[in-house]
Amino acid sequence: MPADDNLVRRLAAEALGTALLLAIVVGSGVMGERLAAGNTAIALLANAIATGAGLVALITIFGPVSGAHFNPAVTLVLAIRREITAGAALGYATAQCVGAILGVWTAHAMFAEPILQVSEKARDGVSQGFSESVATFGLLLIILGCAGRRPDSTPVLVGLYITAAYWFTASTSFANPAVTIARSLSDTFAGIAPASAPLFIICQFLGALAAAGLAAWLWPSSRRPKVHNI
Repeated sequence: MPADDNLVRRLAAEALGTALLLAIVVGSGVMGERLAAGNTAIALLANAIATGAGLVALITIFGPVSGAHFNPAVTLVLAIRREITAGAALGYATAQCVGAILGVWTAHAMFAEPILQVSEKARDGVSQGFSESVATFGLLLIILGCAGRRPDSTPVLVGLYITAAYWFTASTSFANPAVTIARSLSDTFAGIAPASAPLFIICQFLGALAAAGLAAWLWPSSRRPKVHNI
């Protein structure tokens, strides 16, 4: 964990970082859809590039404060690895979810959308759930693989991976339970129907746990310093 062990400061960083991430995800989705004139591929490309670029910036600035998890699945894995206490992990997850919802509302306000929304965009099926497992597995493997070897490269590698995963996964790579919850409250390009969210969240945690197990086998003697993420 960061040298600065002020939990309030760390929680604020997690909430603010996750809020800005969701403002980027939802806001770029709205902008992309409005400017793409019905071309979904262009809208998705804009959404992916903005999200990946935003992640690089957010992880870089918030990493030294909180580790820049921005993701309950990442926090769970680090708690299992005893890199964060159970109490702090619960606080992180709460801050991430609250921040994510505030970020969605911020995006709505910027684009003159109704603040309170519920998504009607169904993302159902085995393939969608499996995609989320794969997306989150890859994300955690990159994060854990960087720890102790190339930690300074984590922001760029995470940003690049998420940009790619928008395109190679059928689900467009939510890879984050807090993101999934918040996006269920946005009936925009980036939304997900609340009924579809539980499958995504379960599969995200399963993918994260699988990555943690594999990382422990691949890199058994690695140092475990601060770990960054989405």
